[in-house]
Amino acid sequence: MKVLVIGLGLIGGSMAIDIKASNKGAVILGYDADEEHLDTAISLGLIDEKATLEDAASVDVIIVAIPVNVSLKVIPRVLDIVKDDTLVFDVGSTKANICKVVGEHPNRRNFLAAHPIAGTEYSGPQAAIKNLYKGKTNIVCEVEKTAFKVQERAMEIFNDLGMRIRYMDPLAHDRHIAYVSHLSHISSFMLGKTVIDKEKNERDIFDMAGSGFESTVRLAKSSPAMWSPIFEQNKQNVIETLEEYIVNLQNFKELMESNDFEAIYKEMEDTNRIKEILKGITIKSS
Repeated sequence: MKVLVIGLGLIGGSMAIDIKASNKGAVILGYDADEEHLDTAISLGLIDEKATLEDAASVDVIIVAIPVNVSLKVIPRVLDIVKDDTLVFDVGSTKANICKVVGEHPNRRNFLAAHPIAGTEYSGPQAAIKNLYKGKTNIVCEVEKTAFKVQERAMEIFNDLGMRIRYMDPLAHDRHIAYVSHLSHISSFMLGKTVIDKEKNERDIFDMAGSGFESTVRLAKSSPAMWSPIFEQNKQNVIETLEEYIVNLQNFKELMESNDFEAIYKEMEDTNRIKEILKGITIKSS
């Protein structure tokens, strides 16, 4: 099996590692707009050869792991030249726009819209790790528009990576992911910004930041090159989540101002239910 990975950061690089591990005969080609990423991917053994987008015409599987705005241009381009039985799938965090862009493409049947719910705050090929996807959920959209043989190949890869599959409409995906992922990243970035703006002494931040602060701002280490396009592509859903979040923050502020700490206690107690929800997710993942 010959695989072309387009985008050799954390997501694409980690997928390359696990595909090589589970398919001993796999040859991994890599393409990245950043030549340094390509060189690093070669030196780390993530890929076997450098490639160009034109190599899409001769491979069996194409994985598109680049910023979502760039995917809108690259995926139709590779679909133009793929073989009849080539699988093309993306791993982007937004699905509605890409599904719309490829909707009328003559080779739409070769494409599978996917979103593995996996990652870390780190980026670049040096951030790639093995087993990143093991036990993680992979959201698949519009599977009925993908040729059955191509679907089978995709599911074999996803199974080898240890992912479980959930099927979802692309519009529903983008709405839900705005709440459980995109809002989290915005909150983390803005908390980091608030502290940096007010705490001018970096040593004070370092010395006084506890584990709570560190875990909350972890996502603020994420790549703006990846996340800014995500916010743009999912703009309306993200704005809706922000409006609801701001209402909750304003309500909390008003409770503080009125010294209603009994209500604050109740708000936090009600929200503690998130522990049981996330505990269930952890059990399913293990």
